[in-house]
Amino acid sequence: MTPAEEVLRLVDVRKVYPGDPPTEVLHGVDLTVRRGEYVAIVGPSGSGKSTLLNIIGTLDRPTSGEVWVAGHDAATLSDTELSALRARALGFVFQQFFLLDGETAVDNVADGLLYTGASAHERRDAAVEALKTVGLGHRLTHHPRKLSGGEQQRVAVARALVGRPTLLLADEPTGNLDTKSTESILELLSELHEQGTTLLVITHDRELAMRLPRRVEVRDGRIDHDTGSSLPIGSRS
Repeated sequence: MTPAEEVLRLVDVRKVYPGDPPTEVLHGVDLTVRRGEYVAIVGPSGSGKSTLLNIIGTLDRPTSGEVWVAGHDAATLSDTELSALRARALGFVFQQFFLLDGETAVDNVADGLLYTGASAHERRDAAVEALKTVGLGHRLTHHPRKLSGGEQQRVAVARALVGRPTLLLADEPTGNLDTKSTESILELLSELHEQGTTLLVITHDRELAMRLPRRVEVRDGRIDHDTGSSLPIGSRS
């Protein structure tokens, strides 16, 4: 881990897409997230937050700048090493649940450990515990079509958590949910934060972002405002 328990550090990150003329989407972004923080990255459509998510999640590489994830300099890693880092250090929750209809809840969650080297028995045991953590211990054998939207998103959260990631990334996690399910998922994410999970939520919803301890506002590919660290350095182990 990097100094002061940093789990994520971006230094002067820029992203330029080729063209005539080239399109610069990110303009020198600096961002640090420490262990135990709960952060919203908020901005309107076209602000660059999706590109930023892809770079934070090592799904894309910046044109220039530094990206450190869980103490690793992403620029020095091969594609294979980046895949291993994602499997070990990052958990992803998306607006779309991306669950397999032909698999039960426990099998969908166990799939989150496919690339970790864990045995089938170990994957299933871990999946059961993750589903219990998100309040779905009674839905282990249910298929997604038998679950509500909120329950499907809880399965997706469990899948993201099953590998005990250093950082959980949630992209518009309530975008497809009704008001009741939205409240349920936000309550779950708050509980996970209280238990020590480091969370970064990407959203266009300013009302949602205002409920989180730290807000990073993105506009035109730049950080327009950052409320700062949501906890004192070293306050969590």
